[in-house]
Amino acid sequence: MGKRKITHELSALIILPTGTDEVGTVEQMLGFDRLLIRFAGGKKRVCRIRGKMKKRVWIRIGDVVLVSPWDFDPTKGDVFYRYTREQVRELQQRGVNI
Repeated sequence: MGKRKITHELSALIILPTGTDEVGTVEQMLGFDRLLIRFAGGKKRVCRIRGKMKKRVWIRIGDVVLVSPWDFDPTKGDVFYRYTREQVRELQQRGVNI
């Protein structure tokens, strides 16, 4: 089983932040599925990679991700989507702060 190629049709689908979701950039890998993420306003938040994504999607420093803050502790959150380069360009064209 080889790697799957991402076609242009699949990369055209883009998930926009809704409600309390925020778009941020990975600043540091903290280990044990935790990341330090910087958001547009300059704030930083420790977030964890959602269990469904842990072994399916690889996240590196500099990647743009979509974060859902926790209800009971707004200083932390869950990463539930990683954007590709083409999707980041599309977000910037739509005016989303990254």
